[in-house]
Amino acid sequence: MSGNAAYTEMWEKLDLDIAAHDGLLSVLGKFYGDIYMSQQGRLKGMEYLDFVLSEVHGLRIKELQDAKAEGRKIIGTFCVFVPEELTLAANAVHVGLCAGADAGTEQAEKLVPRNTCALIKSFIGFKMARLCPYTESCDMVVGETTCDGKKKAYEAFAEHVNMHVMELPQTKTASARQLFRDEVVRYMTELEKLTGVTITPEKLAEGIKVVNNKRRALQRLSALRSADPAPISGRDALLINQVSFYDDPVRFTGSVNALCDEMEGRIAKGEGIAPKGTARLMLSGCPMAVPNWKLPYVMESSGAVIVGEESCIGTRNTRDLVDESATTMDAMIDALVDRYMRIDCACFTPNVERLDNVASMAKELKADGVVHYSLMFCQPYAHEALKVDAALREQGIPMLSIETDYSMEDVEQLKTRIEAFVEMVK
Repeated sequence: MSGNAAYTEMWEKLDLDIAAHDGLLSVLGKFYGDIYMSQQGRLKGMEYLDFVLSEVHGLRIKELQDAKAEGRKIIGTFCVFVPEELTLAANAVHVGLCAGADAGTEQAEKLVPRNTCALIKSFIGFKMARLCPYTESCDMVVGETTCDGKKKAYEAFAEHVNMHVMELPQTKTASARQLFRDEVVRYMTELEKLTGVTITPEKLAEGIKVVNNKRRALQRLSALRSADPAPISGRDALLINQVSFYDDPVRFTGSVNALCDEMEGRIAKGEGIAPKGTARLMLSGCPMAVPNWKLPYVMESSGAVIVGEESCIGTRNTRDLVDESATTMDAMIDALVDRYMRIDCACFTPNVERLDNVASMAKELKADGVVHYSLMFCQPYAHEALKVDAALREQGIPMLSIETDYSMEDVEQLKTRIEAFVEMVK
C-alpha cells in the first residue's frame, strides 16, 4: 500500500492522523506482500488488482478529490443493500468504507460496547482514529439496519458524519417489500437533495446497466472457478470482490473481464493455481472487508484451495441482476426493489433461500467442504451456521464452523482445525 509523500498534502487536507496512517499503510503493505505476493503461478491480470490495492489510499482517493472538485458527491456505504444504481444515476461516486482491520479500538469502545463485532468497531475506530480517507472524503454515509449492533452504532456514528440510515425489513412479506420500496425512494430523494441532480429514467437506466455489467463480470469469474484445477486462488478472487466496492465500476468491469479471458485460457490448457485434486473449499457467512484476509490465507496454507465465497463480498452481492426492461421510473424502482429483496442476508427471518443457495453453490463449484465464517458477536450468522450445517449435511457436504475476529491471536488454532478438516474432506 502506497505511503507516497506526494499524497501527504491530500491526506493532511482530509485531516488524517498522518503518523498513524503511515504506520497503518506500512503494516498493511507487509501483510499484503506476505499473503498475496508470495503466491506462485498467479494470473498476470492480478497485477491490475495489486496496483489498485497499492494505491487504494493514494491514487483512488485523488480520483475522489478530483470528482469532488468537479462538483460530484461521494457516497460511502457499508452494505450491499444500498442501491449503487441510484448513486450513479445522481452522478455521485459510490464507495465502500474502511471496516476490515483492528483500528482505533480504544476510541471505538468509548462509543460501542467491547463485545461488539469487529466490523462495527472497525468502521467506528477508523473514523475516530482519523485513518480512513474514504470516510473523510464522503459527503454522505449511508447505513442500513441489517443488525442491532449497526443500528445502535449508527446513533453514535451520526454525530461524526453526515449520516443517512435506510431501514431494512426483517421479513419478505408484501408489507416488508413496501417498506423497502419506500426506503429506496427516500434514499433517492436524499441523493437528489444532496447532489442537486434530478434522477431521470434515462440516468437510472444507465446506472442499472453499469452495475449489472459489473455483476455479470463477477458472475463470469465465479462460474470459471468450478474448473479443476482451480484457475485462481480464493485469496485473489476475494481481493477482486473487495476491490469492486472501491474502484471505478466501468474500469473495474473491464479488468475483471480481461482476467476471465486469461482464466479461460488457463482452463483450456488444464492449468491451475493448485494441482488437480487439491481439496476444494467454499467460504460462507459474514462479509470480509479489506484487509480481512486472515481466514482465506490460513485455509489456502492448509492444503486447500477456496473455490467460492457465499457472502456479501461474493455471490450474495452479485447473484442477481436488475431487470433492464423497465422504462418508467416506477417500474425501474420496482425492478430495483425486486432485485435487492432477493438478497439472502441473515437479517431476514425465515431465510430458507440462503440454505438452498449455499447447497446449490457448493455443488456447482464441486466443493469438497464448506467453511462457515462468523465474526464473534455476530448473532445472525452464528445462528444460521447451525441451519446451514444441517442443510449441507442432508446433501452429504461437510461443514466446519469458524467464529473469529480480526486479531491474529487464534491463527495457530484456526490452522490446526482447518488442516484437520482438509484431511477429512480429502
